[in-house]
Amino acid sequence: MQPRGPGPAEPRRAVPPGRSRARSRGAAGAALLPSMLMFGVILASSGLLLMIERGILAQVGPPPLHPPAGPLRRDGRDSVAELELEVLRDTRNRTIRALCGQRSMPRSVWELPPGQRRTVLRHLLVSDKYRFLYCYVPKVACSNWKRILKVLDGALESVDVQGKMDHKSDLVFLGDMKPEEISYRLKHYYKFIFVRNPMERLLSAYRNKFGEIKEYQQKYGMEIVRRYRKNGGNSAGDDVSFSEFLQYLLDEDVERMNEHWMPIYNLCQPCAVRYDFIGSYERLHADASHVLEHIQSPSFVRFPERQAWYKPVTAETLHYYLCNTQRRLIRELLPKYILDFSLFAYPLPNITSEFCRH
Repeated sequence: MQPRGPGPAEPRRAVPPGRSRARSRGAAGAALLPSMLMFGVILASSGLLLMIERGILAQVGPPPLHPPAGPLRRDGRDSVAELELEVLRDTRNRTIRALCGQRSMPRSVWELPPGQRRTVLRHLLVSDKYRFLYCYVPKVACSNWKRILKVLDGALESVDVQGKMDHKSDLVFLGDMKPEEISYRLKHYYKFIFVRNPMERLLSAYRNKFGEIKEYQQKYGMEIVRRYRKNGGNSAGDDVSFSEFLQYLLDEDVERMNEHWMPIYNLCQPCAVRYDFIGSYERLHADASHVLEHIQSPSFVRFPERQAWYKPVTAETLHYYLCNTQRRLIRELLPKYILDFSLFAYPLPNITSEFCRH
């Protein structure tokens, strides 16, 4: 079964006994930023909360910071696309420098609390042969990047080999190395990451894990339905609504989240790890080609094409789910993902009545 659509607005359920929503949210906020004061300053200075509350996003019309993927045309649109890409990268670099330059922010992985350091080190994949580190983010084409790493290492013949991806074997994780080996690679290797619109990434995870993967339906889906739906004890976990999923994320401690919906900031720590390149899911093939050229990979290695079975999250699909979900849930969830929106230059979701009427 496919997971249920958002459906009608659902009442907020009480947190089960033994769990304190206020406590879990406080822990999540502490994990999101070392300084809650700094978090408040960032939000206040950018006006994000005001924009969320008043629905000003419908009138903002931000520039298209994420140019479409594909080769540039040799006409006037070349310079426009190049300018958009330059604006995107400059926006990201300036924002990251401003945030990471604060005294309270970590300057290296060794300044992170142990739990956060373990998370980022187990998401940094290593290629000693080509001297690079890649921080993989689930639901941002990480399976295809893992295929590329295996091909570069000789463990896989081609990126087009069919079959289920083994996400552990034939891969080298930075967290498995000694401290001095970790420090050397962080200092000398080329480091890159790929990011995606946070709400689109969450919707992709929701549709995939609760619509297709029985393990996730049983491990997470059944608990979510039991927690947030009256008389939900008989659910097999394959009918989780999007609203129920968002409510679960709202109540979950960020540091305890599954990697498929943990914020990118927490997964890859862009202040503690100074990435040389931040690629966009929206320009996946073009940005992937840039990385492959930079690391001087063999000419036969290319970024794989999308699998035929893959069901992409279209703008229409995202519009449907967002506009059929309680606005309160989205507004309250945004602070947990605000750094993914702001650091990587993604506009906040437009959930105004005017936008949702179309």
